[in-house]
Amino acid sequence: MTAARLASVLMATLAAAGLAGGGLTACARPPEPPSAAAQGQVMPSVSAGSFSTGFSVMRRLKALGRIGTGKIGVLLPDTTTSPRYTEFDAPYLARALQEAGLSRSQVIISNAQGSDATQQAQAESDMTQGATVLLLDPIDSGVGASIESAAASLGVKVIDYDRMTLGGTRAFYVSFDNVAVGALMARGLVNCIRAWHVRHPDVLVMRGAPTDNNATLFARGYDQVLRPYFASRSYTAAGRPAGSWNPTTAQTTFEEQYTNNNKITAVLTPNDDTAGTVISYLKTLNTPPRAVPTTGQDATPAGLANILSGYQCGTVYKPIYLEAQAAAALTLYLRAGLVPPASLVNGTTFDPTGRVRVPSVLLRPIWVTTASMAATVIRDRFVTAAQLCGGSLRTACRRARIAG
Repeated sequence: MTAARLASVLMATLAAAGLAGGGLTACARPPEPPSAAAQGQVMPSVSAGSFSTGFSVMRRLKALGRIGTGKIGVLLPDTTTSPRYTEFDAPYLARALQEAGLSRSQVIISNAQGSDATQQAQAESDMTQGATVLLLDPIDSGVGASIESAAASLGVKVIDYDRMTLGGTRAFYVSFDNVAVGALMARGLVNCIRAWHVRHPDVLVMRGAPTDNNATLFARGYDQVLRPYFASRSYTAAGRPAGSWNPTTAQTTFEEQYTNNNKITAVLTPNDDTAGTVISYLKTLNTPPRAVPTTGQDATPAGLANILSGYQCGTVYKPIYLEAQAAAALTLYLRAGLVPPASLVNGTTFDPTGRVRVPSVLLRPIWVTTASMAATVIRDRFVTAAQLCGGSLRTACRRARIAG
């Protein structure tokens, strides 16, 4: 079906449902003011910091669910870059919206399995079925911008979820504060260099994929923290190779860097998978624990195991149940035709391609070490003690007060 034909079919569908018209005209513009009927009601207000493991805040938003119209389409990217989308995002988003009173038939959750064409088709299908809000985690900005352009032409509102569509026309963005994520990694590395008594810090700074705006924001955060150490020559800059999220590519990159400079004594690794490849190579060189600090994020079981065994300083934990509830709350406001409260939309994020600041819900990440593991990822059941504490890690878990 051509784009023009699709637009015609979708517009007719939405018009029949009374939902067409009034497309978004700028990516930073908030939704239209609430209707007279909505204004006559006292609407609940939530803040970005009010969500919890119990999802109780979502139940306070049932009034929004009642006055809203249309379905909500959730578009997730894949199952390969992270298992989080099937293990956490999809069930948490479904639960959040159901707690707010929406039925299963009012929420469409799909995963594109890494295919741009599939994600485009899923978005088109959602809108054909009457979605008035799309929650989009784009595979890349190309398909994201295409989806958002089609949605805007139909008056369907779009929220970027976790990853921003550069040059897109979304209304809002929901994520963790990604600059803060990078800063946590860098501060964790600095503390680890000190605690592990690294006498001559020769620091290799690695990055995620350059096509991922999140990787750019992470780098901004850790560059801000590390810059004074390099400027004062407290640390030596060992290099800044091209970035990648692919573990095999990251391992090849590190091996090349270490072959060229075997004086590297610390590595800013941008996630747990990258750290794991670096640690694996260092182990082949018989590098002992607490000798070469590395960092990470995502709080994967492998990353947490590397922390417990003394090869990784820490990891950034992003409680997905908070992100899912914040995103669900935002969709409910937009679906109801209401401007979300400033207590929820607590920041902005710059889109360098569109050169606009996008209103954003930014959540606070957490740096996890051995000392805080039990009170964070284990308490939240993000990773269970049974997953983590077998074999050689049993003693380390007991020391960290994690029951195996």
